[in-house]
Amino acid sequence: MPASDKEHPTTIVNKVWAMCNPLRDDGLSYGDYLEQLTYLIFLKMSDEYSRPPYNRDTGIPAGYTWADMNTLQGKELEHQYENTLEKLGTCTGILGMIFKKAANKISKAAILYRVVQMIDRETWSAMASDVKGEIYEGLLQKNADDTKSGAGQYFTPRPLIKAMVAAMRPEPLKTVADPCCGSGGFFLAAQEFIANTYTLNATQKKFLKDKQFRGNELVATTFKMALMNLYLHNIGDIYGEIPLQQGDSLLKEPDTKVDYVLTNPPFGKKSTISCTNEEGETEEDGLVYNRSDFWTTTNNKQLNFVQHINSMLKNTGKAAVVLPDNVLFEGDAGEIIRKKLLQTCDLHTILRLPTGIFYKPGVKANVLFYDKKPASSEMQTKEVWIYDFRTNVHFTLKNHPMKDEDLADFLQCYNPTNRHERTETYSAENPNGRWRKFTVEEILQRDKTDLNITWVKDQGLADLDNLPEPEELADDIMENLQNALQSFAELQADLQKMDK
Repeated sequence: MPASDKEHPTTIVNKVWAMCNPLRDDGLSYGDYLEQLTYLIFLKMSDEYSRPPYNRDTGIPAGYTWADMNTLQGKELEHQYENTLEKLGTCTGILGMIFKKAANKISKAAILYRVVQMIDRETWSAMASDVKGEIYEGLLQKNADDTKSGAGQYFTPRPLIKAMVAAMRPEPLKTVADPCCGSGGFFLAAQEFIANTYTLNATQKKFLKDKQFRGNELVATTFKMALMNLYLHNIGDIYGEIPLQQGDSLLKEPDTKVDYVLTNPPFGKKSTISCTNEEGETEEDGLVYNRSDFWTTTNNKQLNFVQHINSMLKNTGKAAVVLPDNVLFEGDAGEIIRKKLLQTCDLHTILRLPTGIFYKPGVKANVLFYDKKPASSEMQTKEVWIYDFRTNVHFTLKNHPMKDEDLADFLQCYNPTNRHERTETYSAENPNGRWRKFTVEEILQRDKTDLNITWVKDQGLADLDNLPEPEELADDIMENLQNALQSFAELQADLQKMDK
């Protein structure tokens, strides 16, 4: 693959998006043509991994590989593609789950041929793993831009994922879980970190491949994408136990405890019970979870995930969780859960995230880092360190996206190799220092045990020398308008339910 494509992931995303045009001309919905593209790209990548220098056993039966299809045309190609999907759907393990109920939805053989040839011209396995992830997430972003639907809201920015993993420093032979794993971004980043940080022996390598990761994903199409990502990154036994489960992870107490949880629960406060109907569509009904392992009962989805993660962790487990602001200040159940979290875990770090980094506009979120502790009457949290990466900081998905280096100062302050040795950047002489600690006594004295703490002076628009660029202002206005429209839509939906 040309070096320019490696250096500019958007080039690949644009190429894949261009492949959508003939499929859209064939009358396919967005979800259908994205599904067909991922099946075809997956088959091409599997073929590449079966050849030197990889020589992997991909598990794809002879007669149903990419090489058995890519030179065909017309009805012959159409029949081979349909037979391949049907055959792979009968396989065991990860492969069978990926292609379960898969069907050809490209009705014109000529269009199928064009797409196959476009995919065949690329060498997908030569791309860096982050490029592969950006292909799918880039398609979701482009669809969100085109339809204003907000698709992609469940996907965490890759620089943030990498920073969370770097802060956590997952170790070999320890389990990593994500109860709402999306396309599997946290798993891929953790795998890369472990492989690059430690010299692994044979036992550790096998554990990394087959036992290290486990997760849940609610949405059927995203679940399949996560399985594809794991399969193509050599995670999981292709014939054996599947590392992911589809369904609502909040429905029941975890079967096993894990060492690490890295996750970004889906946005939206209301908890729902969801199932996938025969058409593959997700249906939801309002739900309050009544679980004996929870500290309290609430229909707030994020608060339930905080409780669920606490149940998932071993007594020595560690978590890094993306959560919206309401988790930090909401009363009633929120206050109960925050106090329990401070009591039973060491909530040692909060990273206040900037706006403009998620596909869903207007989101204000944080990363909570905490270590679970064995049962004790003693308050486990002694002090909470907060890094304010939000005040006077703003990104946009298009013109000013967040990059790895933007989180370098946070990681330096966090000090992952020994987080017990930290130095504040906040002081009387530097009141706008972004890194500051608070004792647990200070936090407990705050109304409702409020953790939504700010101190950096907001420059706002009063500082005429530091006005944002016009594009950034326009993006801000669009985000606020879209957020307001979504709020009105949610209100309208609630009112319509009340009328029924």
